[in-house]
Amino acid sequence: MNVSRAALLATAVVLVAAVSARAADDEIDAATKARIAEFDKGTATVDVSAYPKLIKDDYRVFAQHCSVCHTLARPINSDFALPDEWSRYVKRMMFKPGSMITAKDAKKIYSFLVYDSSVRKKDMLDAKLEKLTPEEKAAAEAKIKEVTDEAGAK
Repeated sequence: MNVSRAALLATAVVLVAAVSARAADDEIDAATKARIAEFDKGTATVDVSAYPKLIKDDYRVFAQHCSVCHTLARPINSDFALPDEWSRYVKRMMFKPGSMITAKDAKKIYSFLVYDSSVRKKDMLDAKLEKLTPEEKAAAEAKIKEVTDEAGAK
């Protein structure tokens, strides 16, 4: 395949992905659209200067991939805080057409979001943990600890 055909094919793939993403947005109910719009209005960066190096690296992967389809403000300001919420969110984004998020990158994005929630969204996280069954709470705390330990944080 010559270069111009490859470029044309790549452009077509991107256009199909964009149309698919727009069609998926049209399927969202008005209340959810309003909630998402509020998330999008918030800050679009996180000060990771005090985060462990591994999490800083994961933040760069998050910023690179997640800004392709939506604002970074959306996940940063969302009401997700539990590891399972982030796992579902990242998997959903991973399988969107054109996301190009690999399994390796998805793990990094998940790790950043879980760690960040345990620091920046601690009050929200704690409130959500309190509503879980003891088994669910223990499982969520184990996942947070796994991310924190892997990052070399306290």
